[in-house]
Amino acid sequence: MATIVPIVVMRTVIVISVLCLAGCGGSAASTDGRLDVVAAENVYGNIASQIGGRHVAVTSILTNPNADPHLFEPGAANELAVAKANVVIENGLGYDAFMTRLENATPSQQRVVISAADVLGVDGKDANPHLWYDLPRLDRLAAALASAFVKADPGHAVAYRRGLRRFERSLAPLRREVSGIRSRYGGAPVAYTEPVPGYLVAAAGLTNLAPVTFTRPMEEGTEPLPSAVAEMNDLAAKHRIRALLYNSQAVSPLTARLRAAARAAGIPVVPVTETLPAGLTFQRWQLDQARALAAALAKR
Repeated sequence: MATIVPIVVMRTVIVISVLCLAGCGGSAASTDGRLDVVAAENVYGNIASQIGGRHVAVTSILTNPNADPHLFEPGAANELAVAKANVVIENGLGYDAFMTRLENATPSQQRVVISAADVLGVDGKDANPHLWYDLPRLDRLAAALASAFVKADPGHAVAYRRGLRRFERSLAPLRREVSGIRSRYGGAPVAYTEPVPGYLVAAAGLTNLAPVTFTRPMEEGTEPLPSAVAEMNDLAAKHRIRALLYNSQAVSPLTARLRAAARAAGIPVVPVTETLPAGLTFQRWQLDQARALAAALAKR
């Protein structure tokens, strides 16, 4: 019996600590005085770090490129992070529904929650959830993050506003690249295997010919009908598109065959990703992808 007592005491301490964190979430900064920020996706985490600078401590939950946000199951560490967060950033539109569960499990009156979908006014079950590709409206989202930091930590308001201006200026090369695609190739037909780069395609003035009957099942992780697959294959085989964009983080036998068919037909293939690759900033990542798209369009 003597050996049981320390174990029980230890578990009691852990439970009390968790409950304290859950009850006090958002009411205090991190132990080193910085604002605690939790981002559902590392894309938003990177943007938050750039705007907040040394005054924020950012934790990103989804960082693994192989993780499916629709199937992701958060653990105890994620719950603790949300429990003590001053600011939480989520995508919305059901893309990261696990965040709602984490927030409900650790309620806080002080915590500021930013939903990209709410900020941009995007809703509906058919809406494209990959909002970080919406370059024309990215400044609105960045401004919302800066405002959340100011609300949670007004003492560093000047620094947060300065970080916002710096971030907005840093988008200039990306905006020029996308504008250049629009001016040179506006209206050019392309296709994507799923709508990850949909907002980029629209901002660049390109025309997506991929049928929804193919892209939506691929986004949902289900198999498209044979007729949709045939229609998608025809786009490459009959040279109806100038480039194929595919999600390189979600390659299936079906998309691999489609990619091979496009290459065999001489159609340039452009890989895109949902998760920010390690070692890159948001701007560098998006600029590299936009330049790859421009290079693909220039080949035909």
